[in-house]
Amino acid sequence: MTSSKAARMIRVDQAGEFGATRIYAGQLAVMGARAPHSTEIAGMAEQEAEHQARFDAMLAERGVRPTLLQPVWSVAGYALGAATALIGPEAAMACTAAIETEIDRHYTEQIEDLGDEDPELGGVISKFRDEEREHRDAALAAGAEKAPGYPILFNAIRLGCRVAIKLSERI
Repeated sequence: MTSSKAARMIRVDQAGEFGATRIYAGQLAVMGARAPHSTEIAGMAEQEAEHQARFDAMLAERGVRPTLLQPVWSVAGYALGAATALIGPEAAMACTAAIETEIDRHYTEQIEDLGDEDPELGGVISKFRDEEREHRDAALAAGAEKAPGYPILFNAIRLGCRVAIKLSERI
């Protein structure tokens, strides 16, 4: 039996990984395969799809309902990805840096909150957190901080991410 705490974690994490795949889909739709960093983005998108598939499986295995906001996150994620890519490659990377910074914080809090309560879930979250940190570091190395209006863009995206997390945990 999955605790309500674990169910909320799985629900929100699946929603976040789904949103990440939609962001990268929007970025790649605008940037195409030849733009700066598009190969890196495609690789990150593939990893996010693997994360989503694992959380999809956990939803099914543990009888956890997905967030009812998934259609909203589909449109919002794609739009965010497309918009940041339209600004330029550095803005696309700034989007990744912001989201992965927030996800690192979020996953770390979840790991601490879980403790030894659910080793399987804790292990999955820990592994994915490490991979998200790699995405953040790659985005920063690719010039995220050179994006126009970086501090505003970075913090606005982080705030949006926090709101999405809070809503998806419950709805």
